[in-house]
Amino acid sequence: MQIKEVIALLEQWAPRSYAEDFDNTGLLVGDSAKTVSGILVSLDCLEAVVDEAVDKGCNLIVSFHPIIFKGLKKLTGADYVQRAVLKAIKNDIAIYAIHTALDNNWEGVNHQILETLGAQKSSVLIPKAGTLKKLITYAPQQESKALLDALFTAGAGAIGQYSECAFTSEGEGSFKPGADANPALGSKGQRHYEKETRIEVLVPQHCESRVVSALIKTHSYEEVAYDLIPISNTNKQLGMGMIGSFENPLSEAEFLALLKSRMHCGGIRHSKLLGKPIEKIAVLGGSGAFGISAAKAAGVDAYVSADFKYHDFFSAEEQLLLVDIGHYESEQYTKNLIVQYLSKKITNFAVLLSEINTNPIFYL
Repeated sequence: MQIKEVIALLEQWAPRSYAEDFDNTGLLVGDSAKTVSGILVSLDCLEAVVDEAVDKGCNLIVSFHPIIFKGLKKLTGADYVQRAVLKAIKNDIAIYAIHTALDNNWEGVNHQILETLGAQKSSVLIPKAGTLKKLITYAPQQESKALLDALFTAGAGAIGQYSECAFTSEGEGSFKPGADANPALGSKGQRHYEKETRIEVLVPQHCESRVVSALIKTHSYEEVAYDLIPISNTNKQLGMGMIGSFENPLSEAEFLALLKSRMHCGGIRHSKLLGKPIEKIAVLGGSGAFGISAAKAAGVDAYVSADFKYHDFFSAEEQLLLVDIGHYESEQYTKNLIVQYLSKKITNFAVLLSEINTNPIFYL
């Protein structure tokens, strides 16, 4: 199996097109045509992780965080980033980063936090805009079912928990084939009328080229008429953070104790206790201060994330409990999630979980 085949599996699960603009996801180091000897999955790709990959015979590291985030202007080994990259290059080890592509996934980072806490997920906290288009096309009525099947197979027609969603209407189309045309219906130089079905389906951004290809391949017309229109609807199963709830409400003390135990927190910072039960919560792995206003608007009882600054805690305004459990702590189970996914997809060689604790923060 080549590295590019592993990448295809990862991007089928967490498409790079859904990563945030500021991010640096994808293959950061290495040759995608190389044959894979083993995969090591880590939260961060530090020098020690590269050493671990060498020791375990892995030539591909799948890291949640990108080791190269800002542009590298030199490779002299002057800092921890350069040293990790140099060691990977010297040992012919590829590095792939998945980061916010998985952050935005319905079954990604935040799903894992809620599952670890025993909460049921319900919706995305900050749905991602600009990731849906509407495809409108026309086909002879007798072909409409086969065309719909092809579009659905290519990924069109999904709305939340529903699939194979479409709207169709009947009408009559007309066209006149030119002298150099090769019409499937009608005759050259003569206007032809055909009973047609108008088909409308939603197309997620990452499926766009596949859906259009299926449309053109399946359609009998030599020239396929279609519109692919950007829409302002948000994708309700794609975006940052997630809202969930507990079947039985917890007291604030019980909730904080649960977080400390399940998330293995060295310390928890939180806003003023309000003496209210915790039932509906929002979570966002990593630096999540930007999600506080969305959590308040969602009416959650508590918002769990990391890297809150001093003034961020004031914005709780006694409306909810803000809880900072630490950046590493909020994302620590992400590597387990990646291993689980790849292990189901790949069975002919090992997908290993890194044993290196890359948390740079220590607690007294």
